[in-house]
This record gives sequence, C-alpha cells and structure tokens, in this order.
Amino acid sequence: MFDGHWRTNIEAGLRPIGTGLRRTGLKADHLTALGIVMAVGTAVAIATGHFRLGVVLLLFTGLCDFLDGALAKAAGITNSRRGAFFDSVTDRLTDALLFGGVAWYFAANRPGLLVMLPMALLGAASLVSYQRAKAESLGFDARGGLMERAERFIMLGFGLLFFEILVGVLWVMLALTAITAVQRFVKVWRQAERPVPVPLPDRRSRSSYRRRAARPLSQTWRERPRSRR
Repeated sequence: MFDGHWRTNIEAGLRPIGTGLRRTGLKADHLTALGIVMAVGTAVAIATGHFRLGVVLLLFTGLCDFLDGALAKAAGITNSRRGAFFDSVTDRLTDALLFGGVAWYFAANRPGLLVMLPMALLGAASLVSYQRAKAESLGFDARGGLMERAERFIMLGFGLLFFEILVGVLWVMLALTAITAVQRFVKVWRQAERPVPVPLPDRRSRSSYRRRAARPLSQTWRERPRSRR
C-alpha cells in the first residue's frame, strides 16, 4: 500500500536530504550498514524490555532504510545491482532481528506458545518479500498489498509504544500480512495468464519475405545452390 500511494512523494521530499548527505562523503552502503547496527540495537532493547528505547531505535532503523535510497539517487547510482542486493539482504536481516527480539522477550517473560506469534509473522513477511523478488526476476510486478514493510515498521512501533496491546497488534499484522501474500499471488498469477506477445520481424525482414513469397516457384528453384557431386 505504501509503494503505491506515498513512496513517490516521500522520496521527492527526501531528495534534498540525500543531496546534503552526499556532500558529507557518505555513501548509500554506509547508511545501509548503519541501519543494521540500529536494528541490532532495536532487537536488544525489545528483548530486554526497554520498549520506549526500542521505538526510538526502530525510528532510526527505518530512517536509514529511507535515506540510503535518497543518497543513492543523489549520487546518480540508481541501477547498482550490488547496492540492490545489499539493500534487499539487509531488509530481510532487519526483519529477522526485530521479530527475533520480540520472540526473545516473549520466551523470557511469557512462556508458552506466544513465542510462535512473532515467528509466524516473520515467516509471512518473508513470503511477501520473496513473492516480490521472484516476480520481478520473471518480469512481473508484485508490489502493493495491505501490509508492506513500511506498514510493518509503523505497526510494530505502535505496538511497542503501547505495549499492553502489543500481542493484539501482532495478530493484526499477521492477518494483514497473510492477506498481502494472497493479494500478491493473485496479482502475479493474473499477469502470468496473459499471452506472451510474439515479436514481429523488422521491416526489412518482412519485405524480404514478401519478395521471396511473390517469386515464381521455378525462379526460386533455380536460385537454390546446387549440391556438389
């Protein structure tokens, strides 16, 4: 949902910040690596029960995730395969750290099956991300859905800020993430049902084919190379 409605406007607003960061000598990879450090700190804060600190660190984690793209665009690096790979791997690692921190807290303070809730949410979020990556590798578009990565960050921060309802927030996130997985599957499935267009030959090839087709059969036979005996 975020990709389809607000990403363009937010990226346009972050463009001046990316230009300013470029003047400092920072690179997009530096911010991506800083985001990993922030995610580790967030996971530790959540696991130890420091939820207000976890909200602040989560905010910085998401900020690094936004600004590395703005910095890359300001530097004119928009098609770097290495940067795209690094950023994608970092996103999955960040998700694992954040939900792992929640699971660690539940395991230490609320024994029982509740620890499986953030793990199920991590699995559903990974499925959503995999669907987009696989679809794009096949030439399809799988963006969109009710619960993308930005929405997960926002709802997790809300649940940490009001910890009394964190379990309920996680259940809502799990349900919406599962719906998002179904939405993306249906979207790609419909795109894959469309017939693949067959490329037409260029003009010279078509005209050459028409000339050959218009020739008498006897002339075409005479122009064939004779086999050597």
